[in-house]
Amino acid sequence: MKNNNTKINFESESFRRYLGNTSWLFGEKVVRLIVTFFVGILIVRYLGPSNFGLLSYAISFAGLFSTLATLGLDTIITRELVKEPEKRDVILGSVFTIRLIGSFLSFVFIGIAVILTSENPYTVLLIAIIALSTIFQSFNVIDYYFQSRVQAKYSVIVLFTSLMIGSLIKVVLIILSAALIWFAVVTTLEIVFLAIGYLIVYKINDLKITNWKYQKNLALNMLKDSWPLILSGLAIAVYMKIGQVIIKNLLSNQELGYYAAAVRLSEAWYFVPMAITNSLFPAIVNAKQVSEELYLSRMQKLYDIMAWIAISIALPVTLFSELIVKILLGVEYLSAAPVLTIYIWAAVPTFLGVASSQYLIAENLTRVSFYRTLIGMIVNVILNIILIPLFGIVGSAYATLISSVFATFSIATNKKTFSQIPLMLKSIIFIDLFKFITNYVFNKHSKN
Repeated sequence: MKNNNTKINFESESFRRYLGNTSWLFGEKVVRLIVTFFVGILIVRYLGPSNFGLLSYAISFAGLFSTLATLGLDTIITRELVKEPEKRDVILGSVFTIRLIGSFLSFVFIGIAVILTSENPYTVLLIAIIALSTIFQSFNVIDYYFQSRVQAKYSVIVLFTSLMIGSLIKVVLIILSAALIWFAVVTTLEIVFLAIGYLIVYKINDLKITNWKYQKNLALNMLKDSWPLILSGLAIAVYMKIGQVIIKNLLSNQELGYYAAAVRLSEAWYFVPMAITNSLFPAIVNAKQVSEELYLSRMQKLYDIMAWIAISIALPVTLFSELIVKILLGVEYLSAAPVLTIYIWAAVPTFLGVASSQYLIAENLTRVSFYRTLIGMIVNVILNIILIPLFGIVGSAYATLISSVFATFSIATNKKTFSQIPLMLKSIIFIDLFKFITNYVFNKHSKN
């Protein structure tokens, strides 16, 4: 007989294990957000708009091809390690090998792109230094092994150590008035520190990378599963980075510095929807097993939370954008304020998009997720090409906002996902919030 009990057993060993694992991951994300935000502000202020713009361009340019280095295998490897833990060495060895091949492929494409864009030697050097990090990212397979074992503490220790060492070096570079190129070097060094850390904790657990083996059939089978994720990753990379690349080529490093600074302030909040959805996703899946009504009710509440948080962030940032830029970045970055005013509103469709992604996963409609990312990418590229020459960096902010709306609400074109559109629209116009306030006032008045 099927067990329909969807209640969580808070006393179970399994629950405690997953709660502990999640706590390690969430704690690391909070610390990382705080440290990277404040160290990032110091770097932005020290480098100034022109140099910061050039560094952001190099990072964005290399990031366009980063998916070729990961080959969309991040989730695939964890799945395989959970399903067949006895094949650990073969799985890790196969993925490590093909990711190394992928990193060299990304170098080739970066080289071709650099030639086509006729970059100056100094810019090419910055891009090459940052792109070098993709080779060392191959060792991230060790991280996925610990995730599959629900032992996030090992990965968190490595991530935290790398973050703190990298951040300390960046602060020292600022104190020593170091040249721009050293900040590109540290960007790659952080990944090197990660690789070394993963190797150390792997060895501490009495495991050896010399036992890893490459198996051609296994590698090909995983690549067959991951190809949609590779395409999706490429679409996301272009979607997120193309604006900065176009700004640098059509305008200047200084204008890109203003834009990149506004983006950094806006996207500092983007960990919020991920943290919330990761916490609430099990409850949504369980609700689907109970009834469709409860399922949709919980989805509505998730959309409400996302919309209210996003709007509560966007409104004050819009009203006080100049003051925020002055305090955090300095007067020389005041040109970033108009961009921040517009870009911050992309949080609303982005937050709702993250929430609706949970619905797509629950319904096994991940292909729809790829299509809407593709739509967002196409709209973003077209609008950037049109709007940047007309309105400068503000035009790119509008392109991001509009394309985010298109991407999130493009699920309206699919019959299976159209039901989510009314839920998202209700959350934006605060229907449930007004109902709550009305009921609260009415009940209070009735008691009196």
